[in-house]
Amino acid sequence: MKDIVFCSNNCFVLYSAAVQAKNSENKESAPTLPQSPMKERPPKAFHQYSNNISTLDVHCLPQLQEKVSPPSSPPIMFPPAFEAAKVEAKPDELKVTVKLKPRLKAIHSSLEDCRPPSKKWKGMKWKKWSIQIVIPKGSFKPPCEEEIDEFLKKLGTTLKPDPVPKDYRKCCFCHEEGDGLTDGPARLLNLDLDLWVHLNCALWSTEVYETQAGALINVELALRRGLQMKCMFCHKMGATSGCHRLRCTNIYHFTCAIKAQCMFFKDKTMLCPMHKPKGAHEQELSYFAVFRRVYVQRDEVRQIASIVQRGERDHTFRVGSLIFHAVGQLLPQQMQAFHSSKALFPVGYEASRLYWSMRYANRRCRYLCSIEEKDGLPLFVIKVVEQGHEDLVLTDTTPK
Repeated sequence: MKDIVFCSNNCFVLYSAAVQAKNSENKESAPTLPQSPMKERPPKAFHQYSNNISTLDVHCLPQLQEKVSPPSSPPIMFPPAFEAAKVEAKPDELKVTVKLKPRLKAIHSSLEDCRPPSKKWKGMKWKKWSIQIVIPKGSFKPPCEEEIDEFLKKLGTTLKPDPVPKDYRKCCFCHEEGDGLTDGPARLLNLDLDLWVHLNCALWSTEVYETQAGALINVELALRRGLQMKCMFCHKMGATSGCHRLRCTNIYHFTCAIKAQCMFFKDKTMLCPMHKPKGAHEQELSYFAVFRRVYVQRDEVRQIASIVQRGERDHTFRVGSLIFHAVGQLLPQQMQAFHSSKALFPVGYEASRLYWSMRYANRRCRYLCSIEEKDGLPLFVIKVVEQGHEDLVLTDTTPK
């Protein structure tokens, strides 16, 4: 009888052959039972485990029969949409009622659409557009001047003229170029040869006053004083608008006084920020636009004399859109025939003007106007200078 030793997980197992023989004898002495279809339960075997600590008696567990899973139940069939499915109750069966919500979307076709409704886009969406330009075959002929002229005549309009050149005239008081805002410095007035002043810059000077006819007096005197006065706001020369408070030496340009928030009154007085009353005043003036006729009073005889004394200079005399090139002259024997009750017609007078063309509605040309002598009478000549055409000369015995 040999013992068999098994080693598992560092434990030694001794299986005795004597124990196996004893078990077989017990099987023979026991009465035999009729065989049953069920399998016999395996006998319990005693195993002895021995290690270096103690001896344990372990009973083996019986082997259980594998359970067979029951057959799968048939799938539950749900009724179609828009109907409440009801399963008829049978004895010993469960009654099930299923309710489905109908769709809100109307079905226009006979076939039922089982697809879920698409989600609406709530954000921004970009769409790509493909543009195709079809150019007809053949050469494209641009419209000529005559066609453009006829088209403009039908519309009753003209093309936009060329931009006006920059105005480089400068105010002698505030030193700003060009005409100012209507509710501000306002338009430029001619003071002398190449000397210009803004209307409000001159009007709000301390020495200047306005006559009933609209003439501004003492403008030259205010300009002479302003050449030595410095503005309290911009610290530049030319300030002529002083504070009306007694013994106050604050003086400003008109534009600087507005920026410094000085207070102007209807009696043509001004108070600086240090002396103006707090809050609104009933006599305060907040609008400076001047729409009446205002001009600078000048001594024309003295002005012409000063021009003669200066000698020949490269000056351009311009009135509106009329540019003077030569004034002309009159001899004593011509005085009787070369004047009217309203004007003089000096021989040698020459001026030019840029005006709209007589040929095209969208183009401007140059008109040269001059006065000549013919048979002891004045002859008025207009020469039309237009690019692409010969000069057209028009003459007559009257200016009109």
